[in-house]
Amino acid sequence: MVPETKFSVVRLIIGNNKFEILVRPDPALEFKLGKKHDLSSVLVSDEIYTDANKGSRAGNDKLSKYFKTTDTMEIARQILLRGEHSLTTEQRRRMTDEKKKQIVQYINKNFVDPRTHLPHPILRISSAMSEVRIVIDPNKRAEDQVKGVVDAIRKILPLRSENVTLTITIPSACAVQSYTALKNTGSLKGEQWLADGSLRILVETNAGMKGEILDRIGSITKGTALISEQ
Repeated sequence: MVPETKFSVVRLIIGNNKFEILVRPDPALEFKLGKKHDLSSVLVSDEIYTDANKGSRAGNDKLSKYFKTTDTMEIARQILLRGEHSLTTEQRRRMTDEKKKQIVQYINKNFVDPRTHLPHPILRISSAMSEVRIVIDPNKRAEDQVKGVVDAIRKILPLRSENVTLTITIPSACAVQSYTALKNTGSLKGEQWLADGSLRILVETNAGMKGEILDRIGSITKGTALISEQ
């Protein structure tokens, strides 16, 4: 096994200003992919540089101006998430695969086939991306690449983003737990506590998320919730 490089540089350019941090390559990649959350195990040091090779450190006045804080750990986190990281060939492949997976899942959850009003299967979306030769940028956020991907695969895969409104009536015993779950899955358009203690909620959500909401509420309420679609 080839030993991991001792450290690498992550660079963030804001205007004409350059900010750099020194990181451990593999932990840094895991952090960018959301698989690691302990920043201290990623950083070689907590210094913020304007030129790491020369050891030139960024002054607090410049840090405050461009990051609105002088907390070096928070600044390092921003640089790591937003900056460019020199990747090995293997790291680039892994990061590209992860970004593609995130994009495919986003499309699956947020777009439907206008003919059936159902989401396209993940495998079909992935195949369509391969057919039109989509190039994924490993250094760019998945969310920022979705529009370009959707525009490209629409040539062979019909896609439409559409919302549905669900009226969900939940028995009192499950009301609090269900309410918490629904807050994270859609936009609550209204709520009403009924005389028997049950809760009626109006939820607007993307059509691609409808199945997930039905499954989640069905699991919490053991199938006792009443759900209708407007």
